[in-house]
Amino acid sequence: MSKEMLTLEAFEEASEEVKKVTLETKLIFSDFYSKLTENKVYFKPENMQLTGAYKLRGAYYKMSTLTPEERARGLITASAGNHAQGVAYAAKAYGAKAVIVMPITTPLIKVNRTKSYGAEVILYGDVYDDACAKALELAEEHGYTFIHPFDDLAVATGQGTIAMEIFKELPLVDYILVPIGGGGLATGVSTLAKLLNPNIKVIGVEPEGAACMQASFKAKKVVSLPGVNTIADGTAVKTPGSKIFPFISKNLDSIITIPDEELVLAFLDMVENHKMVVENSGLLSVAALKHLNVKGKKVVSILSGGNMDVITMSSIVQKGLILRDRIFTVAVQLPDRPGMLSKVADVVARENGNVIKLEHNQFVAINRQSAVELRITMEAFGPEHKKQILDKLEVEGYQPKVVRTLI
Repeated sequence: MSKEMLTLEAFEEASEEVKKVTLETKLIFSDFYSKLTENKVYFKPENMQLTGAYKLRGAYYKMSTLTPEERARGLITASAGNHAQGVAYAAKAYGAKAVIVMPITTPLIKVNRTKSYGAEVILYGDVYDDACAKALELAEEHGYTFIHPFDDLAVATGQGTIAMEIFKELPLVDYILVPIGGGGLATGVSTLAKLLNPNIKVIGVEPEGAACMQASFKAKKVVSLPGVNTIADGTAVKTPGSKIFPFISKNLDSIITIPDEELVLAFLDMVENHKMVVENSGLLSVAALKHLNVKGKKVVSILSGGNMDVITMSSIVQKGLILRDRIFTVAVQLPDRPGMLSKVADVVARENGNVIKLEHNQFVAINRQSAVELRITMEAFGPEHKKQILDKLEVEGYQPKVVRTLI
C-alpha cells in the first residue's frame, strides 16, 4: 500500500470517506454514570451505528484503499460478527463479492444480518482465531482479497475516525475508554487521540477471560492465550494484532480487565437508565467507569456495538436481576396441612414481596406429615428488601433457605 496509514493525513481522509456510509453518532451525556463516578461521562454510541457497530468504518475505508482488481477478486474475512457486517455492507456498496467466515458460536442475529447484506457466510471453529485460519486458507485457494478485522493499518485508521468525531464534539476530553478484542479500534483511537492531544489518557478495556492485549503488554510482545472464556463474544480473541501492536504499545496508557459479572450489571444499568441495548463487548467501557480512580474529568466511553440476540439479552437481564438481589428464590419447609401455603404467602405480601413463581413439592420427605417444600421465586427492591423478607420468614418460624437458581 503506497499511502502511509495511522497519520493525521490518513485519519482526515478516512473521516471524509466513512461519512459516505456511516450515521452520525453524537455523544450522549450520562447523568447516571456522571453522578456515580463524579466525572462528566459521555457515551459514543456506536451501538446506534449502521450495521449496529463501529466496524463499518474500518471495513469501508479499507475498501476505498483497494484497487479495482483487488475488489473484483472478491473479499474474504473472519469475524465474530460486527466486522462481518461491516465488510458485507462495504462490499455491497462497492458491488463486490464478500465471503465471511464466522465462529459457529456467533449469535444468530449477527449471522442473519451479515447474510442480509448479500455476503456468503461460512460457520467454522469455536473462536475467532479458528475462523481466521479458515478464511486465510480459502483466500489462498480462491484468490480472494483478505481483509483482516483488526491487524490491518488501513482498517485501524478507519476505526480511528471515532476519535476525530469525539474531539470535534468534546475538544477538552480527558479520558477515552475503548474496548479491546484484537486491538484495531484501540489502535486507531489511541493513535489519533495522541496526535491531537498528547496529554489525553486512552485506556483499553478487555474481558477478564480474553485479556490477550494485557498479556502482550506485560510480555512487551504479541502473545497468544491458550484459550478464551467470556460472554463478550466480540472481543473473544486469543492473539492481538502484530502489525498494530507497536502503535497500541506507544499510544495506549493502560488496560483494565472486566469480569463477565460486571458486564451483566452494566447491561442492566444501560437498559434501565439509558434505554439502550449495548452488546457485552461494548459494555466493557461502561463497566470500566467504576474502575477509574479519577474525579472531575471529562470521560468518553465508546459503546462499540449493540448486536445482541434476544435470547442472550433475556438471560443477561435475568442474571443481572439475580445478582442485584431483585429476584431470588427461597425454600421453606412446611407441614402438609391445608392453609399453610396461604400463611406463607401472607407473610411475603405483608413485606411487599412480589411472588413470580411457586413450586409446592410434597415428595421432598418420606414422612409427608413432617414436611413439604415450598419454593417461592419473588421480586424485591434490592439486598435490603430481600433481607427484610427473609428475616420476617425466619421470625415466623419458616427457616427460609435461599436457593441459587435461575427463574
